[in-house]
Amino acid sequence: MPLNLLSPTPYPLHPDQVALAAQLACLLEVSANKPGNVTPFADFADTRYTDFLASSVILGLALRKAATVATGSLVLDAVRETKRLVGRNTNLGIALLFAPLAKAALRRGRRSLRSGLRSVLAAITPYDGQRVYEAIRLAAPGGLGDADQFDVRERRGRIPLLEAMRVAADWDSIAREYVTDFKITFTIGVPSLDRSLQESGDPRSAVIQTYLTLLSRIPDSLIARKCGMHEADRISREAGKILAIGGAFTQEGRQKLQRWDRALRRDGNRLNPGTTADLTASALFVVMLEKGTEFMLGS
Repeated sequence: MPLNLLSPTPYPLHPDQVALAAQLACLLEVSANKPGNVTPFADFADTRYTDFLASSVILGLALRKAATVATGSLVLDAVRETKRLVGRNTNLGIALLFAPLAKAALRRGRRSLRSGLRSVLAAITPYDGQRVYEAIRLAAPGGLGDADQFDVRERRGRIPLLEAMRVAADWDSIAREYVTDFKITFTIGVPSLDRSLQESGDPRSAVIQTYLTLLSRIPDSLIARKCGMHEADRISREAGKILAIGGAFTQEGRQKLQRWDRALRRDGNRLNPGTTADLTASALFVVMLEKGTEFMLGS
């Protein structure tokens, strides 16, 4: 019987199902017209929409090996191949989020995805840390691990990865996911995406609404690193105001989103909520791992 890549099946999933879910999660995230991000209608000066399309394919191919390859190596393989083919960092944050989720989906048995994820994170080794640190240095994001003695670009893996993530958790949302069993993804992103999709029946609007929900509740780490926490908090408040008038689901909200998008793109896209985009992709990946890609595509 041929493998059905769209519908959910009993766990563990087949590697092709995980790879497809990862690719579609990335494609749906970048294809939604989210304010301040690269979209089909707006490139950055140094990063194009097509760069993200290529990165989506590359990440899925890397994660297809998640059953047999260490978490850190999955991240490094994706970042290294993206750097080679695309030439820039377009998927470090997503690779960090997707790698342990993919491993959990491929081996979790009867456990919930989050329970399987908890085991994957607990099993992270010094080798994983070294590979992740190498991926971060290669991607050169100018953010994760900058705190004093935990600067990953200087320590070269001597600090255990989860310890470094724990220190960075106060100011980096992806690090916080690693030490909270992906609390943001599972308690904010996934419920918002599920609710928004059921309400609208439109995957693109549901993605934008989930993005706004995450941004309104979690100040964006990338903005905080580039512009300071005061500015990140201000952007979160703006997202909350747009949600309050309906966000992507109302005419007034959509008009406000268009104006806000232009404001976020000023000064060389300094106010790009890039970490929020990664967390949105994480929610998409989880929903499709748990409910099948059909849940997003067939709405």
